[in-house]
Amino acid sequence: MISRQFALFLAVGGVAALVNIVARIAFDWLMPYEIAIVLAYATGLAVAFLLNRRHVFPNTGDGRGVQLLRFTLVNLVALAQVWAVSLGLLHLVFPRLGFAWHAETVAHVIGVASPVFTSYFGHKHFSFRRVPSAG
Repeated sequence: MISRQFALFLAVGGVAALVNIVARIAFDWLMPYEIAIVLAYATGLAVAFLLNRRHVFPNTGDGRGVQLLRFTLVNLVALAQVWAVSLGLLHLVFPRLGFAWHAETVAHVIGVASPVFTSYFGHKHFSFRRVPSAG
C-alpha cells in the first residue's frame, strides 16, 4: 500500500508533468526538440517545487532558498534521466520498433515519468528533509 505522502507526490507530479509536456509542445514551435525538453522541464520544475512544498512536504526542512537549491539538484539528476530516456526512445528504440505515432510526445511522456521513485526519495530525504527541532 502506498503512503498518503507518496500519493500526493504522484498527484503533484502528474500536474507538473502535464505542465512540462504542454510546455514542451509549445516550445517545439520555437526551438529544437532537445532544447524544448530542457526548457519545459524547468517550467514543470517550478510548478513541482511550489506544489510539493505546499502540499506534499509542508513545514519540513530548511528555508525556501535551501529547499529550492536542493530541489533543483535532485531535479538535475532527474533531468538527465528524462533527457536520456526521451532521446533514447525517440532515436534508438522507436525507429527499431517502427513506432512513429506521436513519437516525440510518447517518448517525452515516458521520459518524464521515468524518475518518479528516485525523485520522491531524493525530495523526501534531501530537498525537504525534516530538520530536528532545536530544543
